[in-house]
Amino acid sequence: MKYKIPPIVSQITEVLIRAGFDAYLVGGCVRDLLLNNKPKDWDIATNAKPEQTQGLFERTVYENKFGTVAVITNSKDPILKVIEITPYRLESKYSDKRHPDFVSFTNNIEDDLKRRDFTINAMAIDMKAKTHEIIDLFEGQKDLKNKIIRTVGNSGDRFNEDALRILRAVRFASELGFTINQETMQALKKQAHLLEMIAKERINDEFSKILMSDNSDKALEVMHETGILKHIIPELEKGIGIKQNKDHKYEVWEHGIKAFMHAVKNNYSLEVRTASLFHDIGKPHARRWSKEKNDWTFYGHDVIGAKMAVKILSRLKYSKKFTELVAKLVRYHMFFSDTDKITLSAVRRTVRNVGKDNVWDLMRVRFADRIGMGRPKETPYRLRKYESMIEEAMRAPLSVSMLKIDGNKIMEILKIPPGPKI
Repeated sequence: MKYKIPPIVSQITEVLIRAGFDAYLVGGCVRDLLLNNKPKDWDIATNAKPEQTQGLFERTVYENKFGTVAVITNSKDPILKVIEITPYRLESKYSDKRHPDFVSFTNNIEDDLKRRDFTINAMAIDMKAKTHEIIDLFEGQKDLKNKIIRTVGNSGDRFNEDALRILRAVRFASELGFTINQETMQALKKQAHLLEMIAKERINDEFSKILMSDNSDKALEVMHETGILKHIIPELEKGIGIKQNKDHKYEVWEHGIKAFMHAVKNNYSLEVRTASLFHDIGKPHARRWSKEKNDWTFYGHDVIGAKMAVKILSRLKYSKKFTELVAKLVRYHMFFSDTDKITLSAVRRTVRNVGKDNVWDLMRVRFADRIGMGRPKETPYRLRKYESMIEEAMRAPLSVSMLKIDGNKIMEILKIPPGPKI
């Protein structure tokens, strides 16, 4: 059958074919086409060597040992701006658990597909064939139909080659709403520790994609079940089995997941999702039994949680800006919000603490927290009233630095010296 392949991609494959070479679409773009999803990138595999590919196109970049030639196009679509063309290749062992020690080029597509991670990513579309024939050596189409994530060949071997595939398995399952097959799950449990050898920036990237997917609650449960989470954010697991006070229906772990999923369902930003997941991460450390209340207390968990958020996100190499915002949202998520009792000055303090640009994100974290407690949403009246108080607070100066007139101007106009009076 025919697939919706952009003209610019077809033009590039045509150039290769007219020059006497093969041209196959490979990897994620094939998977996405079969799922009727828009591909996030377009990769082409060929039997042309890198220098031969470069000779066929006007604007190219070639600067890696894997043979990939980036063809620069004139497309205004960012996804189509760069199309990567790679020779069929074989790979040696992976000493660093991430990259092959060396690669060699081969002349058939079958060898190239055998080295790939998951069956759903190990298919190719033959662009020579008018019917766009699919090369599927490992039943990837069957796994797509059955919604299964399964490695190509032996799962242990695939994860031992490239340990980042451990997280990628979870990410694909989360993004696509698939389940991980039993053999692959067992290998995840057995080899989760290999993630310790992977650069934190790469883990950061995969983990962020998991948090931005629709099924990330199930992904977090899989990461806990397989032991993956303890090699990334063990602090989250401290909330498992931690009972809360009478205001909460759920233990700390479950409450955090439910609050996080409210942020997911409302398509909130990565910062808000992360803060919603982390907002009570300090509770296991702050929990104390109160004889007076005959209940658990968690005084200071917001402060503890903010410090923990900084430590975790810094360890995972998130940007300073991202880390500071998430920590700020965790630190101030306990702001007082009873619209019948709160004062405008208290609202101003809240806005000043997180900044005008971030106050609505703080509100989103607070709503997520409330839903995570098993409570209904705020009534439209209370919500509108608090929002109007924030808007009123933001119209007024929140600090001396926001005043239009400074001390120098006052001394100049009134002709008085510096001092407390200014």
